[in-house]
Amino acid sequence: MTVGRTTAVALLGLDGALVEVEAGLGTQTPGFKLIGLPDSALREAEHRVRAGILNSGLEFPIRHVTVNLSPAELPKQGAGFDLAIAVATLVADGTIPVESARRTAHIGELALDGRIRPIRGILPAVLAAARAGVEQVVVPSANEAEASLVPGIRVMGAPSLREVAIRLGAELDSVPVEPIEATVMPVVESDPGDLSDVVGNRDAIDALVVAAAGGHHVFMVGAPGAGKTMLASRLPGILPPLDEAAALEVASMRSLSGVEVGSDLTTRPPFEAPHHHATASAMIGGGSRVIRPGAAARASSGVLFLDEAPEFQTSVLDSLRQPLESGRISVERASAVAHFPARFQLVLAANPCPCGNADSRDQRCDCPPMKRVNYLKKLSGPLLDRVDIRLRVPRVTAAQLRTQSTMPYTSSADARQRVVAARSIAHHRWRETPWQRNSQVPGSVLRSERYRLPHAVSDPLDRALEKGLISMRGYDRTLRVAWTLADLDGQDSPGLTHVGGALRLRRGDA
Repeated sequence: MTVGRTTAVALLGLDGALVEVEAGLGTQTPGFKLIGLPDSALREAEHRVRAGILNSGLEFPIRHVTVNLSPAELPKQGAGFDLAIAVATLVADGTIPVESARRTAHIGELALDGRIRPIRGILPAVLAAARAGVEQVVVPSANEAEASLVPGIRVMGAPSLREVAIRLGAELDSVPVEPIEATVMPVVESDPGDLSDVVGNRDAIDALVVAAAGGHHVFMVGAPGAGKTMLASRLPGILPPLDEAAALEVASMRSLSGVEVGSDLTTRPPFEAPHHHATASAMIGGGSRVIRPGAAARASSGVLFLDEAPEFQTSVLDSLRQPLESGRISVERASAVAHFPARFQLVLAANPCPCGNADSRDQRCDCPPMKRVNYLKKLSGPLLDRVDIRLRVPRVTAAQLRTQSTMPYTSSADARQRVVAARSIAHHRWRETPWQRNSQVPGSVLRSERYRLPHAVSDPLDRALEKGLISMRGYDRTLRVAWTLADLDGQDSPGLTHVGGALRLRRGDA
């Protein structure tokens, strides 16, 4: 049996694995057999590959073609294997030299006329190939700019199967074709605004800086129009720019979601604000055939903002509990498990009651007492226990409005400098550990002999734990905020004021 080989990439979530594509020509009755755990879309590759080869002016073998995708136990999804299957078939038939195809990975879907269609997820696929040691990858022309964002690998964009065969050494004449353009959703990046635009609420701004410096989660409660959404939208603007690894991860998420990536990596942290009618699958990811990332995964390395949080379904909110602890989302299906990163900062915002006037001095609240009490209880205790900072955001007064025009508080640029300086201190402290920010450090480490605070400093926190005002998880999270407050003040370790400040932020007294 004559066998041709090349390489493709199987994506499952954000993880990719190399797949060896083998095409063997047998002596049985002419036909086509695809094996190696393909899904329904991949099983249809026979018709696309046969038509693509013939309409490219090439010959499809008049023999029995067996295509094996190895390793066989690895699930393979989608039409991105078409190009590799076609190339392996042409190698087996002798049209393409053997060695040239084996050194190259091929990713793309074939159109019936032989052109190569762009696919979703090209960036994480090429990234996986580069990490596996592949030196060259062939992708659709429309995906070339996106694939070129991956360093350390040579990217070759091709408009058609015939052009790929020529570049791999086939003795054919080039036939110009119009490349198929990608159909992706454009990125709409609105201006995050500046902190100096925020009127009043200086305590909330200070708390936002603390959250940015330590990577802490925030819960804001206040009347409609108090500025909760304005504050949340400005959080990405005071976060440090993304490093190359995080920027590649964010771009990979966009690629998997079918969102335009562009030819340059963005260093702005992502900001996701799903509507409160979002389902659990829309929040954490899912899909019956191909598993796609949800809003929480797309917000990784950035901010996930849930406005009107009590209006979300309880099941949707509680689906975030595990990612908040692990920083990872696992979407399980019968045939496979897809993993996505979930290292986001969660910002929850809520009114004090359904009508929003429970805390108002001037407007009457029409909500029945039990409805008012039960409104915020829609946010489960285990979820709120994972939130480090809780704020009451009051309405802005006329006096604050007049003062703001003459005494602006701070700009996002100034706040970002403080955040970067504090994160630099934390990064230096944890440089020999897997953690970079205080919010990532386990409580057992902060309570260890090396980092344990003197009893006189931790006393307010110890008493709060004894009285049941905070849980053990809350104790550890308050310690993390205290370390962040110390970093913002340039101190080597938290003092009594830092612990007291962290406890006030934890209990919502700020």
